[in-house]
Amino acid sequence: MKRILCSPITALGMGLALRLFFVLQFPGGSGDTVIYEQIAENWLKHHVYAMTLPGGLLPVDLRMPGYPAFLAVIYALSGRTAEGARIFVMLAQVFVDLLTCVVVAMLAAVISFRASQSAARKTFTAALWLAALCPFTANYTAVPLTEVFAIFFTSLAVLFFSLQLLYKDGTRWSLGPFSFQAGNRLVSGGFAGLCVGLGTLFRPETPLLLATAIVLLVIAFIDKEKFSRVVLIILVMCATAVLPLVPWAIRNEITFHKIEFLAPKDATLPGELDPVGFMAWEKTWLYRFRDCYLVPWKLNDEPIDLNDIPPNAFDSAEEKQRVADILDQYNDRVTLTKEEDQVFAQLARQRTARHPLRTYLWLPMRRMVRIWFTPRIELLPFSGNVFPIAQMADEDPADQRVTSGLFLLNILYVGLGIAGGVSLYRNRAARPAVALMLLYITLRTLFLSTLETPEPRYVLVCFPLLIALAAQLFARDDKNPVTTAA
Repeated sequence: MKRILCSPITALGMGLALRLFFVLQFPGGSGDTVIYEQIAENWLKHHVYAMTLPGGLLPVDLRMPGYPAFLAVIYALSGRTAEGARIFVMLAQVFVDLLTCVVVAMLAAVISFRASQSAARKTFTAALWLAALCPFTANYTAVPLTEVFAIFFTSLAVLFFSLQLLYKDGTRWSLGPFSFQAGNRLVSGGFAGLCVGLGTLFRPETPLLLATAIVLLVIAFIDKEKFSRVVLIILVMCATAVLPLVPWAIRNEITFHKIEFLAPKDATLPGELDPVGFMAWEKTWLYRFRDCYLVPWKLNDEPIDLNDIPPNAFDSAEEKQRVADILDQYNDRVTLTKEEDQVFAQLARQRTARHPLRTYLWLPMRRMVRIWFTPRIELLPFSGNVFPIAQMADEDPADQRVTSGLFLLNILYVGLGIAGGVSLYRNRAARPAVALMLLYITLRTLFLSTLETPEPRYVLVCFPLLIALAAQLFARDDKNPVTTAA
């Protein structure tokens, strides 16, 4: 039995079963799914990166091209599009996510510096099981969104960055069937940069990882290697990261007459009002994901009910009445005007002036807690409400048990990751990789806390790093070293 459980094939088989369960039982979609599918279909059929509007095809830049390109390939191979092709899309994502599990296991073994092949294999196996059975990443294989690819390229980039930071030139790293030259920092950095660039084609904030790695590279090697070599490594990393984005920038220059490597922050169609005032107002009160469905995601599509806005959005009865007056006008036409947006901007300035710490400190901190400590049931038919425990258990005990179980499981994964990071940090040789992961998780969390719509799925790219750290708790050191550290 122990031999079966230690087999990578068994872990991947269980991971496959979990992902197929989500695909068959809980296939999902979102507003972004429809956008990606429409762009991919137009790209394949009309050779235009565009959305279909009443006036015809409209070229857009509001989403990065990686995921539409993936969808277009699936459409071409399957002969189906949109909803008809979703099962093929999801099955392809299952394969990519299982490949990610292997990458995460390799990352755990690479950073472990276990003293023997057997101990390194234990770390590899532990990480593989934790990744394969993680429901929070697995259930995103069942929805056409960018998460599966963002997680894959982030994991692969961190693997190469770790090889770059930890191993001397000329070191050969081996573990069972895996064996490769681990110590050429120029080559490792080039591959890591390329993975960052490919990941950016799916999620535009991926360069945060490159910035983190550059900081750690300078700190780790500025005294150990020639300054010119460090600069060369950084230039290679940046060049390979930019390379996959060049065709996208050229396309934007030709189509929109502007060089644009990333999708714009505010995803609006040409000619649409950019509701900067409304979003600034949201930032002064919104921190719960469920409020996104009730207020910001209804903007310009549905009426907004004043009663759906939480009490913390108003500092006084007068302020609430001002918002009510604006919504009365907005709900008549379900379109925000420039004048109404300016009123929201004024409200945002006034609220921030009265309570600057609320806008710039307390609310971002609450967003951080919410995006990290959540049941992560956005794609599942459950409420997501854990508290108040007694009330939720009385209203729907089955829902409450599932939601609470996932909530506790999320805490377990985060807790194991923290404990594993602390344990591994005691090994001086492994500290650069631990610092890379923790710094990236911190920077990404801080970045997400500034967004007006705090979606928990945006921290899923950090879960492979937590899993790689958590796996360090499941293996003991032994003899016969595997590799030589930097």
